[in-house]
Amino acid sequence: MPMRERPSPNHGPRPAPGTVDMLLLHYTGMPSAAAALDRLCDPAAEVSAHYLIEEDGTVWRLVDEMRRAWHAGRAVWAGERDINGRSIGIELANPGHEHGYRPFPEAQIAALEGLACGILARHAIPPVRVLGHSDVAPRRKEDPGELFPWPRLAAKGIGRWPDFAAPTAVDPAPEAVRRALARIGYEVEDGGEAAMRAVVTAFQRHWRPERCDGALDEETARRIFVLADGP
Repeated sequence: MPMRERPSPNHGPRPAPGTVDMLLLHYTGMPSAAAALDRLCDPAAEVSAHYLIEEDGTVWRLVDEMRRAWHAGRAVWAGERDINGRSIGIELANPGHEHGYRPFPEAQIAALEGLACGILARHAIPPVRVLGHSDVAPRRKEDPGELFPWPRLAAKGIGRWPDFAAPTAVDPAPEAVRRALARIGYEVEDGGEAAMRAVVTAFQRHWRPERCDGALDEETARRIFVLADGP
């Protein structure tokens, strides 16, 4: 399916050439793709993304990859706070948790795979930096959510999905788990119990989607250490 163009006015310069090292995936969280397109191209909204993919697989290019789109908002990963400045953002049309969250259709995911593979060929983005919006903004965001097929994308070389059955050492002490989450990239320094629960929930949405309650049970802790200490 050919790519369609709808330029958004909402963008700015990158901080420096060659700084793109992250791919950030979102859902639109709006009732329709048309409504999401309108918002992403509305100068009053002050939001945008580089691409939007409809459920039928139609891909819209909104912002040139060499420009800084406005999709991450207040976000942190691995100590970095200008996520927009170093990332490419892809929005997937989906009503989201507020409007009837549902699985992502085959045509949409197939289109995402093709688009993401092209992006990864053009930019030096390591698998560990293909992330969801909730990973970089766990207290604000839930997207792309627990129905997103991260293992399938990782099998195509898009993102990371380790062997969670591999043996690993686990230290259940809360401070050890906090340090492990920080090694992965999560922001865990500035908050109490509620903030930690939000980070654990974000981790679960990505890497343990069958349980997204923020509870640090044995399996969640084990997966945290697999990611933190693995290759």
